Amino acid sequence: MKTLLIIAITGLLCGSAFAVEGNAESAKGKISMCQGCHGIYDYKATFPKVYRVPMIAGQQSGYIAKALAAYKSGTRTQPNMRAIAESLSDQDIADLAAYYGSAK
Repeated sequence: MKTLLIIAITGLLCGSAFAVEGNAESAKGKISMCQGCHGIYDYKATFPKVYRVPMIAGQQSGYIAKALAAYKSGTRTQPNMRAIAESLSDQDIADLAAYYGSAK
């Protein structure tokens, strides 16, 4: 019981002890929806307003996973990203995070 409590607390402090493990190789079939914006240097999107789209290759995988989860839940509100994230499973999010976290 004490071990389970320690694992649960560690998971809360470190993100999630029970997170889905991502597979960068599996993400290769899923990245087309990201590349159209995030794969173009200095790309600017125009909906709902003009803003610079960040390059995500090499970003920390934990950040990418948390950002996608926040878009999916509605905590982050950019409409294009929310629509894309809502279509992703937890495994898709983990795979994309692993892929972009290891990309250069």
